[in-house]
Amino acid sequence: MELIEKMKQSKDSIKLFANSSNRVNEQKKLLSKTKRILLNVLRFILIVGISYIILSPLITIISRSFFSAEDVYNPLVLLLPINPTLENFRIAASRMSYVSTLTSTIIYVLSLMLIQLFICSMVGYGFARFNFPFKKLLFACVIFTIIIPTHTIMLPIYMHFRKFDLFGLVQLFTGKDGINLLSTRVPMYIMTIFGCGLRSGLYIYIFNQFFRGLPKEIEEAAFIDGAGSFYTYFRIMLVNAIPSIITVSVFSIVWQYNDMFYSKLFSIKADYSMSIKISTLQATIQNMDKITDPKLAQIYLYAGIVLTVLPVVLMYIGLQKYFMEGVERSGIVG
Repeated sequence: MELIEKMKQSKDSIKLFANSSNRVNEQKKLLSKTKRILLNVLRFILIVGISYIILSPLITIISRSFFSAEDVYNPLVLLLPINPTLENFRIAASRMSYVSTLTSTIIYVLSLMLIQLFICSMVGYGFARFNFPFKKLLFACVIFTIIIPTHTIMLPIYMHFRKFDLFGLVQLFTGKDGINLLSTRVPMYIMTIFGCGLRSGLYIYIFNQFFRGLPKEIEEAAFIDGAGSFYTYFRIMLVNAIPSIITVSVFSIVWQYNDMFYSKLFSIKADYSMSIKISTLQATIQNMDKITDPKLAQIYLYAGIVLTVLPVVLMYIGLQKYFMEGVERSGIVG
């Protein structure tokens, strides 16, 4: 009998222990679930807050670009116009010579982009795969072009192209101090060809990181088959570098399209730069259309901004998938 009672007591104790362990597990699950919910709520608040900070100005510009004169002075209108109109876009497009300016800008930007792709990919491939004297020093110079602000070297660049002379040949044959290349697009093409264009250092770094991540067996197999360095580069390495090419293409187009620093530094005509054209739009409308009220002139400026941003947004939407893949594979995440 005593043995049976002891067995019953042991069974009861086991049940109590099991119940207590189940309660502890349930409490842990509840605690982890509560933490997960709180983290999700905090993450949602942060995303909404950051999105509002980033998108609020853009939403305001898009909304006000449809405002009519009545909506501007209506205190009840905050975001959605009561009398929306497309007249703002018509006038802004007319004063910007939108079609011709956009066409010239795209041709200018695409030509610089193609040059940067060719030069920067070749330089990045050279740094990634070949050994040569002063390689580390030269690559450090490439990194310095990324780090050093362009404003610190704007005066030497300006003076260099104001009296441009290649190895003193102009002065030798003509007796002049140099050729004034300002008010033309030639300085941008010269800098881009020699790997010193807008953000070229970053593009060289992107290609270098990508080519270093490719297995060397690809090139070794090509060399065994009798392929030379240039053939391997053009027919094999560039084909595998499509993600980086798309990444650099998007970066180059966007930055060249939005560039105002070099456009103003070299006094490039507004017909070749949408960024310069949009910066003078409000003053142009005030002078040509005799709109002295700055609030009314501003809604035309907003319409012009929407027209300027639209091509870049459409391009990014079309290339978003390949762009994100290129960013991840080129080693510039974060």
